Amino acid sequence: MSLRHRSVLAVAGAILVSAMGACGSDESPSTAPSGQSAPASASAQAALVVKDPWVKTAQSGMSAAYATLVNTTGAEIVVVSATSTASPKIELHETTTVDGKMAMRPKEGGFAIPAGGSHEFKPGGDHFMLMDVTTPVKPGDEITVTLTLKDGTTFRFTALGKDFAGGNESYMPGMG
Repeated sequence: MSLRHRSVLAVAGAILVSAMGACGSDESPSTAPSGQSAPASASAQAALVVKDPWVKTAQSGMSAAYATLVNTTGAEIVVVSATSTASPKIELHETTTVDGKMAMRPKEGGFAIPAGGSHEFKPGGDHFMLMDVTTPVKPGDEITVTLTLKDGTTFRFTALGKDFAGGNESYMPGMG
């Protein structure tokens, strides 16, 4: 099944889960839609939908994960940290221009996803930077990414390993 089909199924499944919750069911689903791992929190599952998740292949060192996160609630959601099965340390990065060149830096305070809105994490833009890849990521590998939200809940999704040459960003530690 293609990544596009899995993403469509994931969105449809999340809508179904949200609709079932609105009908008054107290049961949480035992499995997540295709393309997502079961979340650590049922409220995070209903609150976020992930579209087109992928991670840049890497043998070691640094890599990055990308996706579009959709907030299905009426309140802002803030992603404050992340981990993955390929790297124990992930930094939330924003990309900016410094002296006419693109540079990435840690995003202070996390990423806010507006109520009913979305936030795109993409090459050359905001992304999840895997700082120390300890498990090689090959094309087609499925990597679990766990996001921690400001309210302490967590949300997991699966990102597909893809070859990608990069967005010509420079890492500039300590930039604030």
